[in-house]
Amino acid sequence: MSTLMTYAPAFPELLLAVAALLFLMLGAFNDDNDKTGAFVGWLAIAAMIAAGALIVLQPADTKSLFNGAFVVDQFARFMKLLILGGSAVAILLSFDYLTAKGLMKFEYPILILLSTIGMMMMVSASDLISLYMGLELQSLALYVLAAMHRENVRSSESGLKYFVLGGLSSGMLLYGASLVYGFTGSTEFSVIANIAQSGTAAGNIGLIVGLVFMLVGLAFKISAVPFHMWTPDVYQGAPTPVTAFFAAAPKMAAMGLMMRALGSAFPGLEAQWQQVIWFVSIASMLLGAFAAIGQNNIKRLMAYSSIGHVGFALVGLAAGTQEGAQGVLVYLAIYLAMTLGTFACILAMQRGQDMIEDIDQLAGLAQNNLPMAFVLAMLMFSLAGIPPLAGFWAKVYVFWPAVKAGLYPLAIIGVVASVIGAYYYLRIVKIMFFDEPKEKFAPISTNLAVVMGASLFFIFAFAIPQLGGPIVSAAEAAAKSLRL
Repeated sequence: MSTLMTYAPAFPELLLAVAALLFLMLGAFNDDNDKTGAFVGWLAIAAMIAAGALIVLQPADTKSLFNGAFVVDQFARFMKLLILGGSAVAILLSFDYLTAKGLMKFEYPILILLSTIGMMMMVSASDLISLYMGLELQSLALYVLAAMHRENVRSSESGLKYFVLGGLSSGMLLYGASLVYGFTGSTEFSVIANIAQSGTAAGNIGLIVGLVFMLVGLAFKISAVPFHMWTPDVYQGAPTPVTAFFAAAPKMAAMGLMMRALGSAFPGLEAQWQQVIWFVSIASMLLGAFAAIGQNNIKRLMAYSSIGHVGFALVGLAAGTQEGAQGVLVYLAIYLAMTLGTFACILAMQRGQDMIEDIDQLAGLAQNNLPMAFVLAMLMFSLAGIPPLAGFWAKVYVFWPAVKAGLYPLAIIGVVASVIGAYYYLRIVKIMFFDEPKEKFAPISTNLAVVMGASLFFIFAFAIPQLGGPIVSAAEAAAKSLRL
């Protein structure tokens, strides 16, 4: 029993792994139909809730396993709760859509479970090998999910693009990791950090080149410019619930991995990696602001929106301080809620069995379905950063540390990009409330309504200290466990 308890920090991951294997056997020995898929989906959500409960019940101290390759601290717990929340809600959003399309197979929630295990490993990685194992476990499942609608050419194309470009980015990250290992002699973050903090690290060209290649691979995973090419096509081509999943949990995990790697393995090379984060942040904010203006497909618009929001989040990371890291974590929590609520609205854009993706089809929605129009309008206002909604406070939490760190140009560009980006969010509101109404959408399902309501409550309630305060406090405790 004592031997078993030594693995207690990894119990959430082990629970999900055992659950995935059991659900796979359950699906294999039952009829392959939508009912089996839905049943396994609900079981997967229950397993994620149980894993979240185990994380909440863990003591607040730092634990490490497997010779330091797997670490569980406040940062890992915070990110894992976001990942589990995003994954569970993504499954909840998928039931009606996938059942209508005949795609609600038992493999779908199992793939999300396996991907979630990989994401949780990523944010607990404290070694280059465990980092790569978690990243690939996540990515391989995502490639399959992107192409799961095999009869749809766009879905197959998006899966192929994601696979090819994802393989390229993984190769770059692995090459960077091999350089870091070659010039430090270790794969452990603690050993790499000691060398990175030495006086000669800034002149170690091999180590810095390895760091840059690793950042390139991670920038692809968070869809930051100039490694964003896959995002619009994959978002548009993948089934909409899969797109919602891509926009939520994997984004959290990749940002968490980047923060973990920079904070734990390269704490002495801030001057070097901050230059890369600077450039990537500015490029992402500006491209996200301008490229989304001409989009008529709402999923492509959300893809460019996500690129812009990654740029905003990186502003806090560029500050290189604990306050900046806290701001990034708060931003991610708020972005997760806004994104899931928005995709719930997108999934509700349905006439009969046909999904509607054109923004123009939202015309006059306020006259046909005022509650849905109100929810989507508030989410658009929040994504645009209009006070007092949660999206405004998210930007405050990342811009203020940048200002305190003297990064005035970065903060100013962020504010300008926010103003430009507000155009395409407000355009959707204008279409819903002021254009001539189109044909009504189908009634909203209970699952979608629950997610919409929860997201709406969150973006309004975050400004209340009693509700937003615990999230900010948890983010502060998580940031302190990093070396930033």
